Amino acid sequence: MTGRRMTYWDYIRVEDLLALQTGVVPAVASGDAGPLAGPGAPSNDEVLFIVAHQVSELWFKIILGELESVRSLFLRNPVPDDALASAVRSLRRAATIFEVATHHWRVVETLTTRDYLAFRDQLIGASGFQSAQVRQIEILLGLDDNKRLACAGEGSYKAVLRGDDGGTSPALARVERQLASGPSLRHALHEWLARTPIDGSSDPSHVTAYVAQFLAAHEKQARTLFEATRKQADATMDEGVLEQRYQRDIDNTRLFLMGEDLGDLEAGEQARRRHARAALVFIESHRELPRLAWPREVIEAAIALEQSMIIWRQRHARMVERVIGRRPGTGGSGGVDYLDATALRYRIFDDLWAVRTILLRSQLVPSLEHAADYRFRVED
Repeated sequence: MTGRRMTYWDYIRVEDLLALQTGVVPAVASGDAGPLAGPGAPSNDEVLFIVAHQVSELWFKIILGELESVRSLFLRNPVPDDALASAVRSLRRAATIFEVATHHWRVVETLTTRDYLAFRDQLIGASGFQSAQVRQIEILLGLDDNKRLACAGEGSYKAVLRGDDGGTSPALARVERQLASGPSLRHALHEWLARTPIDGSSDPSHVTAYVAQFLAAHEKQARTLFEATRKQADATMDEGVLEQRYQRDIDNTRLFLMGEDLGDLEAGEQARRRHARAALVFIESHRELPRLAWPREVIEAAIALEQSMIIWRQRHARMVERVIGRRPGTGGSGGVDYLDATALRYRIFDDLWAVRTILLRSQLVPSLEHAADYRFRVED
C-alpha cells in the first residue's frame, strides 16, 4: 500500500494554523474588515497583535528545546570536550531567536494607540506576564526567585498563572514541571567551571596560588592606571576621589575572586563558586590555548544569549510605551515600569558578566607552568 503524498499544507498544518486567530472584537465592529474576513472575524489590527505573540510563543518553544539540550550536556561529569561546539551552536541559536523576536515588536508598533484600544479593554485579566514559556526559560536559565518582581501585587509569580477557580492551569502546570525538571543551566555551568583544572591542577592550594598571582597583577595594573590618569587629569579632578575609584576596583576584584560576597552560601558551595570564578578568569585570560578555545566560546555564547534576552525585554518596554504610554497593564501590572524593571533586575549569569571588569591585558596575565596541558595532543 502506497503512502499518501505529503503536501506542504499538511506538513505545516496551514489550515489549523490560520484558524487560530479568533480574537475578541469582530472586524465589523471596528470597521477594519479585510477582504477575506468572514462574519465575526477579528480586525486586521487584532490579527496582527495575536500573530505577533503566537509567533513569539513558537520561538520560545525552540529556545526551550535548545536550552534543555545544553543543560543536559553540562550536567554530565565529565562534559565531553567534543560536545562543546554543539552547546555553543544551541546557545547561539537561542540568542538569534531572541534577536528575531525583538524585531517583532517593530511590527506591533504599526498599531496606533487607537487601533490597539479598539480591542485592548476586552483583554483585561490577560497579560504577557502569563506566558508560561517565558517563565520556563527564566527557570531553566537559573533566575533567582529573590530577583522576581510581583505582578499586580501578587505574592508569587505563580499566582497569576492559576485558573479562574484558583486551581491549576495549563500555564501553571508547565511552570511546575519546569521547576521539577532539575538544576538550572546556570548551576550546571558553575559545576562545570568548578571542575576545570587551572594551570594543570584543581588542588585548592594551587588554585589559590594562581588567584594570588592574578590579584597582584591586577593591583599593579590598577595603580599604574591611577598614576597615568592622575598625571593627565585637569585641575578640576579630585585626586582623592580618583584614588578611591581605583582602590575600589582593587578591592572589588579581591572580593570577587576570594568569594568574600558568598557568605550566604554553605561552605562547599562557596568553594565551588570560588573555583568557578577562578576558572572564568583562567579561561578568558588564556583563551588562545587550543583546549580553552571552546570553553571560552561557551562563556561568550551564554553572555550573548542573556544580552539578547535583556534587549528583547527593553525593546518590549519601548514598544508598549510607544503604543499605549504608561497606563497600567491589562493584567494589573505596572505596565512599562514593570517591564523596565525586569530588564534591569532579571540578570542570571552574574559571574560571567562580572569577570569582564577584572580581566588584564595579555602582557600582564600571569604565565603558566603547565600550558602544554591545554595544547592539542598529537600522537606520534
